[in-house]
Amino acid sequence: MLVSIIIPVYNRASVVPTTLRTVLAQTHRPLQVVLVDNDSTDKSRLVLDHFKQDYDKDDFSIVVTSESHHTAGAARNRGFECASGEWVMFFDSDDLMDKHLVASYVNIIEQARAKGKPLDLISARSTLIFPDGSKRQAPFHRHDLFAQHILHGQLATQRYAVRRDFFAATDGWNINLPGWNDWELGLRLLLAAPHVAYLGGRSRVVINHNGADSITGTEFHSRQGQWEYVISIMINEVRCSMLKAKHKARFERLLQYRRLVLAAQYEREGCPELAKPLCREAYQHLQESYRSSRCWQRWIAPVTRRLFARIAAGKRGSARIARLLY
Repeated sequence: MLVSIIIPVYNRASVVPTTLRTVLAQTHRPLQVVLVDNDSTDKSRLVLDHFKQDYDKDDFSIVVTSESHHTAGAARNRGFECASGEWVMFFDSDDLMDKHLVASYVNIIEQARAKGKPLDLISARSTLIFPDGSKRQAPFHRHDLFAQHILHGQLATQRYAVRRDFFAATDGWNINLPGWNDWELGLRLLLAAPHVAYLGGRSRVVINHNGADSITGTEFHSRQGQWEYVISIMINEVRCSMLKAKHKARFERLLQYRRLVLAAQYEREGCPELAKPLCREAYQHLQESYRSSRCWQRWIAPVTRRLFARIAAGKRGSARIARLLY
């Protein structure tokens, strides 16, 4: 089975070789690697061309292309146009994959196919690396995937493989989003009702949150307004979906909670002038969802306030409470 790995690259000449070494080390063949230079101004394109020159062969084909529209989403869409694998994986240019990652995906796909239960998407475990060098396992759950993705981004860019034809039917990456485009895409993938499997066991993906040079960045207030826009887009997608009304209401509440989380991040970063109006907006929408019921007044509202305070103080574990609360 041919699998395509799509990697956009922008000014990562010093970083991407490490990522590419982990791709080259994959035990599964055949493999296609699609590298998309996103109008880099450093030597990234030269690095990619050399990689193709050195390692391109029949069972490890390498495509190097370019995309001038300067967003990761546009570069990933361009890469998808060049991908010919039955299954595709999107990956970032500063992250790492275990050498058995692709083989593990293929094993799950083939086992499901043998049972007459074809898959559309596989979610995988991952490890996060932070600026202080610390590591922790990203949240990974085999149930309630909608909620887990909204709360934890379980279908982040590097954390899944998807059947090519299924992905093509979901309109791809939204190139107009200023950030969190993988979070928004993950929601749309779930709204398309995929047949999902899970790659558990030990983590096979390492995601770099290690400093200002990381693709993921380190803070939120400098891009205020962009994150709020993405949340609004996702709320509208839930409202317009074919989900049952009770599910729509729940998932919208969880997205309003993410507004609350963003407000708490602003507060923690010393920007109360950004935090307060966003917190009021999220709180008002949650209150309207519960129609100011006695349940809301007696315990949901007080717990919501405590969650905001916990997140602003840097405490963990609030998402678990939110999943049950909302």
